[in-house]
Amino acid sequence: MSPSGKAALVRKPDAERAAAALEAEDVYDPSRRVDAHDAERIALPITDAPETTAVEAVIETDLPARKRGLEDILRSRGVSDATIEAAPASWAVIGSVVVVDFGDVSAARQLDTAARTAIGEALLELHGGADTVFARGGIHGSRRDPSGSVVAGVGDTETVHTEHGTTYALDLSETMFSPGNKAERARMGEVVASGERVFDMFAGIGYFVLPMARAGASVTAAEIDAESHRRLVENAQRNGVSDDIDAVHGDCRSVETTADRVVMGYYDAYEYLDSALDALRPNGVIHLHEAAPEAVFPDRPIGRLRAAVGGTGRTVDVLDTHRIKSHSAGVVHGVIDARVGSCSFNSRI
Repeated sequence: MSPSGKAALVRKPDAERAAAALEAEDVYDPSRRVDAHDAERIALPITDAPETTAVEAVIETDLPARKRGLEDILRSRGVSDATIEAAPASWAVIGSVVVVDFGDVSAARQLDTAARTAIGEALLELHGGADTVFARGGIHGSRRDPSGSVVAGVGDTETVHTEHGTTYALDLSETMFSPGNKAERARMGEVVASGERVFDMFAGIGYFVLPMARAGASVTAAEIDAESHRRLVENAQRNGVSDDIDAVHGDCRSVETTADRVVMGYYDAYEYLDSALDALRPNGVIHLHEAAPEAVFPDRPIGRLRAAVGGTGRTVDVLDTHRIKSHSAGVVHGVIDARVGSCSFNSRI
């Protein structure tokens, strides 16, 4: 079967100029994707051979169809250029809910309710498996309670989300769930060993608890918020690991346990280091999370760990540092992995 479409071959440095010229000549085909032809040339989709635009060659080829994006859908719906320009560039699909953040829109061109609804409806068309669009607001209080509002769809913010084989039931209007932490959730299921005793001091709905329990660890999981604790218990059942998780409803500082590994997945976790070190067995591993300015990560959390160990005589060896995601402008959410040894008067970082 012969190719069903045409493409103009141009050298890579000329691709942007040539595409604009082909569009002006009304022969550019926006329904198909641009593709690399070889190491030197780009294939630009066209509907007919150009008459005025200089190209190296016109070939018959089957360039794949270009997937419709949010902008394409908004334009097809007759949405204004101003709304399209102000629309968010990224969003996340969590279960059946599309979570979008309108907070990065400048004050000069804030999106009104109608514009947000139009964007929400377009996102539902883009993601056919979703049924609700939720506009994320801020995070408030020490328990990091989310705020936000439904902008399109049926309005059901309760959903079930699965990633890397772990299932999370949650209500996005009540529970924080960061897509940017996906890799870290998976990593915790990889670093833990079967049979390890783990203490997760800020368990939430089971973000790190569930992957670790599924990997064979025995986890004591503390969660102070009643709704999150309820979801933690439910999610343990959903993932078949209830027997491997001791879900404690209360302040992690009141939990009496010993562990080979302590997980501190909270931005101000350094304030709880004394309790973490009390629970950590000699030569155990601690995962200390923090939101820190780029300029002081990882030095600041490492320094805080050093200060907490202080005069205990225990050794500290930093195993690794990770930048999990951007927290806000100039601020990184990172984690320090460190092994805290037995008593010695040669503590080191």
